[in-house]
Amino acid sequence: MVDVLGGRRLLTRDGAWVEADAALQNKVVALYFAAGGCASSRDFTPLLRRFHAQLLAQARRPAPFQVVFVSADGSAREMLDFMRRLHGAWLALPFHDPLRHELRTMYHISVIPRLVVVKPSGEVITDKGRKQIREQGLACFQNWVEAANIFQNFSG
Repeated sequence: MVDVLGGRRLLTRDGAWVEADAALQNKVVALYFAAGGCASSRDFTPLLRRFHAQLLAQARRPAPFQVVFVSADGSAREMLDFMRRLHGAWLALPFHDPLRHELRTMYHISVIPRLVVVKPSGEVITDKGRKQIREQGLACFQNWVEAANIFQNFSG
């Protein structure tokens, strides 16, 4: 994902800035396309937050995983409100970054919420991350890591 987001700064839920290159290096990245005004997004976001927190807490070493929120909100204020109310400790593409729209096109996002899990190169592992988390829980992560081919012996 560094190939796609490299050189950009990402936003934390608390308003801090993080360099994408460092934050996403050697990680499976889940691009979370959602909006606070969408009932389905508000329904899934707490589940994604628990998944992310459990994965990081249960890993014997830092889990090679990062969520990047790509907002479909109507304004920067709506985006930040949604992040502060429901999001986990993950990152977001700034609201005014034109890459938000490019990513929606690149990954064929027509309906939200959508969780697209990608390799460090940006290549899609699955565009059904939301369904896989609901059906498989933490077990789906091992499949993502194997598909990403970044840490062959990772185990949570």
